[in-house]
Amino acid sequence: MRPLIGLIAALALSFDVAVAAPSPSPQLRLYVMDCGRAEFKDLGPFSDTGDYDGHPGTLMTPCFLIRHPKGDMLWEAGLGDKYAADSAGVALPNYRAVVPNTVESQLRELGIGFADIDYFAFSHGHPDHLGNAHKLGNATWVVNAKELAWIDSKPAPPRTNAALIAARPADRTVLIEGDHDVFGDGSVRILAAPGHTPGHQVLLVQLPRHGAVLLSGDLYHSEENRQQRRMPVFNVSRADTLASMERIELILRNRPAKLVIQHSVDSVKSLPHSPQFID
Repeated sequence: MRPLIGLIAALALSFDVAVAAPSPSPQLRLYVMDCGRAEFKDLGPFSDTGDYDGHPGTLMTPCFLIRHPKGDMLWEAGLGDKYAADSAGVALPNYRAVVPNTVESQLRELGIGFADIDYFAFSHGHPDHLGNAHKLGNATWVVNAKELAWIDSKPAPPRTNAALIAARPADRTVLIEGDHDVFGDGSVRILAAPGHTPGHQVLLVQLPRHGAVLLSGDLYHSEENRQQRRMPVFNVSRADTLASMERIELILRNRPAKLVIQHSVDSVKSLPHSPQFID
């Protein structure tokens, strides 16, 4: 284990890409991994004002590997490699889970495996972000304390599954209350953005060549949601969500960054995917 340690114009940011070497990165790099997609017959629950009632749609569920000189960090754990066994996808209560490529195989292309991940953090506790978390027992988990308490609460909140975080190592869990500088150098910062869930958060990565990239978690589900300030019916707090949206948009104004809307097909597909990287 290695030691622990703006706005619309920015969306047009272009990337040069390079093919990754299998050895540990001597500099900060961001890898986008295809961790599956969720296919919905009805996106109605994703707007509490009825905008999507009866409309089908697909949400991406990417994972992101941040390779830092002080360690490798995985942001999000996707739907789960177990769903890759059926190429047609697996019908779940709310959507069909489709996983064309396992995270394990994508890590293997980089010369590492789940056991080599040094740090794991996630935007929030919904299952589509924790599907491979049980394979990360060797990592140091950086977890929002309110989110952890919410996932573990009884009765279980809707759309949660505490079993997905059962592998969390108690002796290597860093509980955070708000913003957190992961490596202590300002390059990888978790930012509090509650509302979707009590401890929801986003990730701001300051890359050496291409500047800042902000990974949205579920603050937004599409660019349309962002522009119209729409939110799911199952968000735990409408007021907190709106406040978080306002805060993140101000950050994007003051520190121009490319916003990656993690569930947006267009946003995710606009990025180079592993084994290519952004630096």
